[in-house]
Amino acid sequence: MSHEEFPTDRPAVVTCGLPYANGDLHIGHLRTYVGGDVFARALRKLGQETAFVSGSDMHGTPVAVNAERDGVSPEAFALEWHETYEATFPKFDVDFDNYGHTHDATNVETTTDIVRALEANGHVYEKEIMVAYDPIEEQSLPDRYVEGTCPYCGAKARGDECDEGCGRHLEPGEIEDPESTITGNPAEYREQTHKFFRVSEFQDYLGGFIDRLEGTSNARNQPREWIEGELRDWCITRDMDWGIDYPEGDGAEDLVLYVWVDAPIEYISSTKQYSERVGADVYDWEDVWRESGGEIVHVIGRDIIQHHTVFWPAMLRGADYNEPRAVMASGFITLNGKGFSTSRNRAVWADEYLDEGFDPDLLRYYLATNGGFQQDVDFSWERFRERVNNELVGTVGNFAYRALLFAHREFGGTPDADLSDEVRERIETAIDDFAAAVNDYSIRKAGDAAVALAGFGNEYIQRNEPWNLVDDDPERAAQVIRDCVGITKAVAVLFAPVAPRTCERLWSQVGGEGSVHAVTVDAALEPPAADLDEPTELYEKIPDERVEELNAKLAARVEAAETDDEDGTETETETTDTDTDMHFDPIESDRIDFETFQDLDIRVGEVLEAEGIEGADKLARLVVDIGVEKRQIVAGIKQLHDLEALPGTRVIVLANLEKAELFGVESNGMVLAAGEEADLLTTVADAVPGERVR
Repeated sequence: MSHEEFPTDRPAVVTCGLPYANGDLHIGHLRTYVGGDVFARALRKLGQETAFVSGSDMHGTPVAVNAERDGVSPEAFALEWHETYEATFPKFDVDFDNYGHTHDATNVETTTDIVRALEANGHVYEKEIMVAYDPIEEQSLPDRYVEGTCPYCGAKARGDECDEGCGRHLEPGEIEDPESTITGNPAEYREQTHKFFRVSEFQDYLGGFIDRLEGTSNARNQPREWIEGELRDWCITRDMDWGIDYPEGDGAEDLVLYVWVDAPIEYISSTKQYSERVGADVYDWEDVWRESGGEIVHVIGRDIIQHHTVFWPAMLRGADYNEPRAVMASGFITLNGKGFSTSRNRAVWADEYLDEGFDPDLLRYYLATNGGFQQDVDFSWERFRERVNNELVGTVGNFAYRALLFAHREFGGTPDADLSDEVRERIETAIDDFAAAVNDYSIRKAGDAAVALAGFGNEYIQRNEPWNLVDDDPERAAQVIRDCVGITKAVAVLFAPVAPRTCERLWSQVGGEGSVHAVTVDAALEPPAADLDEPTELYEKIPDERVEELNAKLAARVEAAETDDEDGTETETETTDTDTDMHFDPIESDRIDFETFQDLDIRVGEVLEAEGIEGADKLARLVVDIGVEKRQIVAGIKQLHDLEALPGTRVIVLANLEKAELFGVESNGMVLAAGEEADLLTTVADAVPGERVR
C-alpha cells in the first residue's frame, strides 16, 4: 500500500460520481451511491475525519436535447431532476454532507478559476478541428447531437463516446458517417476553433500517479493501457448554449466548457460549500484539495474510469490541486445479463422499491455485499429474498433477538460480568477485519465482518445452551448471556455503515447512548447498558409468494422493453455513471454433445502465486493449486487485476487444455474468466482445489 493506513490525521473526502440530471434513479445507480455512503460511514467508524459529497451533473447535450423535447429550458429541466435526486438519496440513507449541482454559483466560479489556472500555467491551446454540422438546420452538432460509427471498433457511437462498442472517449470530428440526432439529416464536418488541454504533457506524471493510486483493481489497472500508450490532448470546449461559458477574455466567448471539465470540479465545489456551512475550523476544504493534502476517494461507475484516472488527475495537477488517493469503480447491475436502461424502462426503480414497502437497509445490504464492488451483479428478487432471509433474518436478526430477549427475561438486562477472553478476542478480530476491509476498499468485506460476528454469536449461544444453565449453573449462564449481549452491541457498531436504520434500533436495544453513527469501533468493546427493554425483531422474512408477485411485475416490464427493442420503437441508448446497455455475442448455433462436454476437465483451483510477465503488457504468470498438482498458467489479466491480491483466490481452471508457450513462458491450463474486465470465475460455497466442476 502506497499510503498510510486509515485512519490518518489528514481530513478525507469521499465523492460519488455525479448522477446525470436526465431521468429517474434505479437501483443500478444506487449501487454507487450506497457504496460511497457505506465507505464514508466506515471511515468515520475508524475515527477518520470525513466529508461525503456529490451533486447533480446539470450540463451536456442530453439535457439540452431532452429539455428542447419537453419545451422547457435546460436549466429548468435539470433542476427538476436535481431536486428529485436530492429528495431520493436520503430515503436510502445516502447521507451526503453536501449535495450541490454543476450549475450553481460555487461551481461556476471554481470551474472558471481552474480553467484560468490551466491557461496561466500554459496547459491550454487553440486548435482548428473538424466539427459535425447539420447543413439543413444550419447548426453545429456537439456530442449527443451527432451519432455514427466508432472509428476504432466500428460499433454505433454517439458524440463523445463509443457506448455500444469499445467504450472509448471520442473527440469531436472522430465519428464516421455522422448524422444529426435532431433531424436525422446526414451531417458534414466543418472547421472550427476550439480549446485543448495538453493531457499529453502529463504522461510521465500520470504513470507515477497510477502507481500510487489505491482503490479497486479495475480503476488501478485499466488506465495503464491509455497512460502507457499515446496520450492525446483533450478538447475542452463545445459549440452550444447550455453549460459554463469559457472564461471571458480567452478568445472563446462563444463556447461553453465540455461537461467533463466542470462535472468533476463539482467535487471541489461541493466540499467548499460544506466547509463554508460548518466553518473551516470544523472542516477546511483547502486542507483536502490545496494544502498539505487530504485523503481524496472517488466512488464511481466503471464506465467513467478513464475520466477519473487520466483527465481529472491531469487537470488537478495542472491547476495545482491535490491528486486523489483512491478510485473505487463499481460494476453494473444487470437484468438477465442486460444492463439497466432508463430510456427502455428496463430497471427496478428506486421509488418502486420503496413503494413495495421494503426497508432501505435490505437493499443497502444487497448492493454492498453481493459480490465484489467492481463485479457486475445480475439482480433477481429470488437472490434478494435469499440474502435477506438467510443472512439478515437468519443470522443477524435471529442472533440479536434471541440474545437480548434471553437477557431481558432471565436477567432483566445485561448480566454483571466481564467479557470472556474468547469473545473479546473474537470481537477484536471482527474490528481488525472491518479496518482491513476499509483499507482494502472492500465494502463487501466490511459488511461481512459484522455478519460473520453475528454468525459466531449464533454458534456461541447454541454451543453453550444458556437455557440449560440457568438453573444448574446460573453463573455460567450469566457469563454466556453477557458475552452475547456484548457481541450484539459490537454487531450494532460494525454493521451500522451498511444498515444504518437497523443498527440505530439495535443500538437503542442494547442501551447505547446517543446515535450509533456518532461512535467509533472502540465502542464495540464497551460494556452494554445494565437495563435492557424487551427487544423487537429487526427483520421479517420475505415470503415466496411476495417474490412471485414481484417477478411477474418485473418480467412484464422486461418483456415490454425487449419488444420495444425488436420493434425499433426505442432507439435511444442512455449512459450515465452506472446506466448502460450491455451487448453480448449470440449463443453459438452449433451444439456440442454431452460426451464432448465430459471431455472437459474443469477443476477448482487456488491461486498460490501471481506476477506479471516482464515485457508483456497483459500477461501474468500464475501458480495454481488444482488439488492433485500445482500448475503454472499464463493468463491475460495483468492490467485487469491486482496481482498481489490474487493469492488465496479460488478460481475455475480448464485443466486438460493443451500446453502452450506464451511470451516464452509455458502455460499448462486455462483460468476461466468472463467479460472484458476478466472477472475470474470462482465458487460461492466450500469447493476445494481439485474438485471437478459439473
